Order: sequence, then structure tokens, then C-alpha cells
Amino acid sequence: MNKTLHKFKYILIDILSAGLVWISFFIYRQSVIDSSLSINIYSVFYESAFWIGLVLYPLIWNILYVFAGMYRRVYKKTRLIELQETIITSLIGVFIFFFIIIAKDTAFIGTNLTQLFLVFFLSHFMLTYLGRLFITHRTIKKIHSRKIGFNTILIGANANAVKVFNDLEKQKHCSGNKFIGFVSVQEQDKYNLESFLPHLGKISDLPKLINEYKVEEVLIAIEKSESDLVASIITELELFDVVIKISPLFNEHTFRSIKTTGSFLTPFIEISPDLMPAWQFSIKRLIDIALSLIAIVLLSPVFIIAAIAVKLSSPGSIFYPQERVGKNGKSFKMIKFRSMYTNSESNGPQLSSKIDSRITPFGAFIRKLRIDEIPQFLTVLKGDMSIVGPRPERQFYIDKIVECAPHFKLMQKVKAGMTSWGQVKFGYAENIDEMIERMQYDILYLENMSLAMDFKIMIWTVLIVVQGRGK
Repeated sequence: MNKTLHKFKYILIDILSAGLVWISFFIYRQSVIDSSLSINIYSVFYESAFWIGLVLYPLIWNILYVFAGMYRRVYKKTRLIELQETIITSLIGVFIFFFIIIAKDTAFIGTNLTQLFLVFFLSHFMLTYLGRLFITHRTIKKIHSRKIGFNTILIGANANAVKVFNDLEKQKHCSGNKFIGFVSVQEQDKYNLESFLPHLGKISDLPKLINEYKVEEVLIAIEKSESDLVASIITELELFDVVIKISPLFNEHTFRSIKTTGSFLTPFIEISPDLMPAWQFSIKRLIDIALSLIAIVLLSPVFIIAAIAVKLSSPGSIFYPQERVGKNGKSFKMIKFRSMYTNSESNGPQLSSKIDSRITPFGAFIRKLRIDEIPQFLTVLKGDMSIVGPRPERQFYIDKIVECAPHFKLMQKVKAGMTSWGQVKFGYAENIDEMIERMQYDILYLENMSLAMDFKIMIWTVLIVVQGRGK
């Protein structure tokens, strides 16, 4: 499968559709201005605004489509999903374009704007959807005829796995699963599924297998006697951008968007890797950039004063960079104003506490008001962190926490944050048990992740800082 080429097809059809809409719109606009335009329609092409718009209009629409996530998972689209996405993005885009440009255009004074809006929306939607529908329809036919497939691993090795595999293989219309092998849950001398698929290993091998074979889907079809392992299997898969489908013997699944899906013979419970719609993640990133830039400008006097005070309050550097683990287990440097004496961790990593001799007097003050975290806005701008997200931890503590609570790794599904629901409701943790307790709040955040939830956390954080209630 050449996904890049397939994405290019969507981009090309979107550019052509938007271009046709612009040409039609501009010709109509000029006809309103000049009633004789129908006699000399070629005069439109002498207008510089026409050519500028012909370049900018399709470009702006493609940027909107990128933010809306319309070029993600291009082989997973259905005709209904395509319809929904095109209606929503067309409505939003046309609304913005109409009221920023058209409604203020003197050429349309006295025109029925409601009628003009509807015509503009319908023309853009129809041209865009017809082009996209053509590509999506052809793609679905290729999937059904097995010309396109998704690398898939089957988890399970016995009766249920064999049934699921045979049901999928017997389908008249293929669901797109291209099986590369199966993974066993428990060690056995012989596996029933070995007659049909190669045995790739056990559950602990999944991370390596997913990366090696570029796996896109994982089907779980284990036996009822093994059902207590479902949660740990899903936890193992959560950090990967794969779709999880479960043979409906089980009903406890967390931390992802869950929906029922069905092949033509075998129904599955599908757990999508997307915690929020793509457009919300795009807006979340824009909010991060905008608020970070505003904060850096507005807090620059505080930044300068704090930097001078840190330098004068105790010997050592102004900033304290510390390696933390963020999204997908990737390490990054988190920068804070130094609030402790130098070499405070010469005996190894330690968590701070309410009474901590390592913290300088000025350090205690800036920690109380979260001033020590102002430099993290630079880390947010860089893209290593978000303003809202689970607090990042050091690998040393992650290893200790995972021994007691393996699902702590789920915190790495999203970017780490300057503030979090755990920080708001619990505060700083002083030991492993408290870190695990705080994690429960961050899990709630993952399960209810949305822009509204982010704003709620930011408001609570500001109130805590203003009231000096930082723990």
C-alpha cells in the first residue's frame, strides 16, 4: 500500500474541487458587478484577485482539511465517514470564508446573503464530496477484493482464534485484514492456529512485532479461560497507533474510543487509538502555541526578576534541566527555574516533600506560586509538552511505578503537560504510592479528554496559583 500516493489523490481532488468553486464564485461575483460579463467572460482572467484567490483558496482549504484530520487513516474511511467529515468541514470553512470575506464585499450589497450562503455551501460540499466519494468508493472495492490489506496480528491460538480467522477468510467481501501471524497468550506444546498462521511469539513480543511488521490492526480472540488477561493485553497495546478489535467475549476496555464494528460474518468491538478527534488535537496544539506566546510576553517581567533572584539566592545555575519521559516514551529536557541547592540529587533521584532541606527559601516561594515552571512554556512551544496533560516523570520512577501499576504507561499516550487533572485534584506526589494515587485522576482525564476538559483544568490551575494553594 502506498499511503503517500493515496493521500496525494485526496489532496489533488480537494485542490481541484476548491479551484472549481473559486472559479465559479468569482465569475458569479463579476457578473453581479458587470451585467455584460456573459458577453466577455474572459475578462475575469485579467483580474489579479482571481489568480491570487485561485492559489490561496485551495491552499487554505487543504490546511483546514489537515487540521480536521481528513488525510489521516486514508484506507480506513467509509462512505458515511466521508460524508460526515465533508459536511462538517465544509460548513465550518464556508461559514468562516463567507462572513470574513463575502459578507463584507460591497459587490454583494442588496444580495440575499442567506441564499448566497446556501448556494456557496452546497456547491463547495457537492464538488468536494463527489471527488472524495469516488476515491473512497474505489478504495473500499480494492479492500473487499483483497487488493489492499492492513497488516494484522491475531492474539489467541485456540478454538476462538481459529473460528475468527476462518470467518474472516471466508467472507465474500474482505474486511482488509492481512494476517502476518498470531501471538499466543499462554505457552503450549501445540497451538490450533498453527495450521493456518505462523506463530510469532508471546504477548511481550508485541511491541517489537508491531514495529517490525508495521502492524495496523490487532485482533484479540482468546479463550474465556484467558479473559482475565484482556486488560493487560490492551495496556500493552495502548501506546501504539493500532486499531484493536476484540471478539465479543469480553466487555472491559478502557482509555480509547470504543464502538461496535462488524465484518460480514464476525462482529467485533473496536477500540480506536484516537482519544480525541484529530481536529481537536490540532486546536489543542494551536492553543498551546498561542497561550505559551502570550504567557512568555506577559510574564517576561516575572521571568527576569525570578531569574535574577534565583541567581542571587544561592550558588548555581538559574535553570534546572531534567530529563523526563513524554509521549510514546520519548525523553526530553524539561526546564524549570532552579528551586533547590546544587547537587541535591548527588545520592540519586529523590522526590520533594513538604519539609525538604534541599529546597532553597526562594525556591519554596516560587514552587508555591508555580513560578519555577514558567520556563516550561518554551518546552511547550518546542512541542515536547502541552499546557494540559499528565505530568511527565523520570524513567527511574516510571520503572518503579510500573512494577505496582503497569497501566501507568498509558500516561505516555499523550504529550506530558505543565498542569493536569492530577495536579489540580491531588498536587505534587512525595512517594510512589502518592504517584499511583494521583495517576487515577490522570486516567480520568484520558477517558474524558476534550478541549472543554483542558479549559476546565487551566481555569482550576489559575485559581490555585492565584490563591497560593500549590502543593
